[in-house]
Amino acid sequence: MKAIQADDLSSIDKYRVVELEVPDPGPDEVRIRIAACGVGYVDALVSLGRYQVKPPLPHVPGGEVSGWIDSVGSGVTGLAPGDRVLAQVRGGFAEYALAPVTAVNRIPPAMQLDQAAGFRVNYVTALHGLRDRAHIKPGETLLVIGAAGGVGSAAVQVGKLLGARVVAVASTPEKRALAARSGAEITLDRDPEGWRDRLKAAVPGGIDVAFDPVSGPLLQPAFRSLAWGGRYLVIGFASGEIPALPVNLPLLKGAALVGVDYRQFAAVFEAAAAQRELDELLAWVAEGRLVPPAGRAFAFDQYREALTYALSGEGIAKTIFEVAST
Repeated sequence: MKAIQADDLSSIDKYRVVELEVPDPGPDEVRIRIAACGVGYVDALVSLGRYQVKPPLPHVPGGEVSGWIDSVGSGVTGLAPGDRVLAQVRGGFAEYALAPVTAVNRIPPAMQLDQAAGFRVNYVTALHGLRDRAHIKPGETLLVIGAAGGVGSAAVQVGKLLGARVVAVASTPEKRALAARSGAEITLDRDPEGWRDRLKAAVPGGIDVAFDPVSGPLLQPAFRSLAWGGRYLVIGFASGEIPALPVNLPLLKGAALVGVDYRQFAAVFEAAAAQRELDELLAWVAEGRLVPPAGRAFAFDQYREALTYALSGEGIAKTIFEVAST
């Protein structure tokens, strides 16, 4: 099978197309013929060895895929070759990959494979953050920074479904238009100059919850804009920086700064809860309540461009690496 691999993580240019043996599924595993692989900012960081968890070498990028079950190992029930699925794998930039049966879900008939490839991490992060960590209530005002990115657009949609009034922050008219289509009632630019005043004019009573995967120059003005008892969700650092926050601000506002980490939630501490939330989200898709946007797609020979684009943080929705025709 073809795969994209590197023995050296010093540069995206180190990745190349290689031929590898097609893996055989072991007990409680399935083999997936990959249609598409979602590519996020974290995937790009991992591919360069810049993430907090370093991958073993040689490294095949990508962990979130969609495709068709090709073969099942012993002990697997309820799944069969030909089933359309989304899955968490190790090495999604390849024609085939193995996944434990616990990391595989059938996708609803209405869901396209490119939508499914970027669904799990972003949407579970949004639901876990907003409902479990922020305890958002219907009628509260939610601010989403980076609202057109993969996890940001998921937060706009999930926040709307949870009954929040959504204020979306994005850098371009095109991105703000996507946020509005996804359910945002108010959209704002992200120019720091005068930004807090523009937010106050749009939402005079302040915001109840902030969802921030960027952690850039808007962190302080957004935190200062929280209403009493507000909750600020730190999702990631797509800005490339880790800004400081004066610790008197949470005290003065009775507010909370709350971390949201999908990896530890889903893989370390609360795997069963993460699976229940994924099942719930897929049910919303099946019911037509949730329609995930698909981001820019890159062909198999554009693997370097896909990683570079994901690393830039400028994409709309989740970037997709196409492995096979969907």
